[in-house]
Amino acid sequence: MSALARQMPPVKHAQVNGIDMAYYEVGPREGVPIIFCHGFPELAFSWRHQLKACEAAGRWAIAPDQRGYGLTSRPEGVENYDMAHLTGDLIGLLDHLGVEKAIFCGHDWGGIVTWQLPLMHPDRVAGIIGLNTPFMRRAPMDPIAGMRAVFGEDMYIVWFQKPGVADAALGADVDKTMRFFMRKPAAVEQAAAPPEGGSTFAFGAALAAWDKSDTANQLLSPDELAAFVESFEASSFTGGINWYRNFT
Repeated sequence: MSALARQMPPVKHAQVNGIDMAYYEVGPREGVPIIFCHGFPELAFSWRHQLKACEAAGRWAIAPDQRGYGLTSRPEGVENYDMAHLTGDLIGLLDHLGVEKAIFCGHDWGGIVTWQLPLMHPDRVAGIIGLNTPFMRRAPMDPIAGMRAVFGEDMYIVWFQKPGVADAALGADVDKTMRFFMRKPAAVEQAAAPPEGGSTFAFGAALAAWDKSDTANQLLSPDELAAFVESFEASSFTGGINWYRNFT
C-alpha cells in the first residue's frame, strides 16, 4: 500500500469532462457537500486534515486530485488545462455525484479556479471559500508580459512558460523539490531582502541553491512527505505547470 493510501479514505473514480478523476469522499451523502480544491504542487491529500474534521462533524466532503495531478488523468496539450476545462471538471464531479450545488473551498490554484465558478457556472455554486488567492479580475494586459516586465525571466510563472524547462528541474529530484516547497515561511526580513539581491519569486534558482539536508523548517512528517514524493515521481509536474501556461 502506498504512503498516500495509508493516510486517506479509499480512492474513488469518476468519468467527468473527458477525463478520469480520482477523488476522496467522507461523511454521509446528505446536505450540501464541500468540495476541496488543491493548489500547486499539491494533491487531494493536502486536504487530509480537513477531510478528517468534516467526517468527525458529520459533514459530506470531497477532495479530488485535479486535472494533471495524482491519480487523475493528465491529458497532453497545454490547451487542455484552461479555465473552461478546470471548472468543467468540478461541475462534472457534481453531475457524477448527482448534486445540484456545492460549497467550493480552494487553496492557491484551487482558489483561482473556485473564484471563477460563480462566473462560469453560477447555478452550481452554494458558496466559495478562497484561501491564499483572492478573486482577480482579468488584467488589461497579458499577465505573463506584466510579470516579465516587473520580475524578469526568472520569476517562477514566467519560467514555467518555457516548454520542458521547469518540468525537468522540478522532476530531477522530487524529494528535494517537495522538501523545498513544504517548508515553514521565511522570516519577514529574509523574504523582503533575499540574499545578493535575488528575487523571492525565482524558484528555479532558489531550488537549485537550496540544501535539502536543511530540515529545520519542514512541515511534513516522513509519511506525509513520502505520499507527495511517490505521487509526483509517478505523475511528473507537467500537468500542474500546464495550469500556469494558460495565464495568457
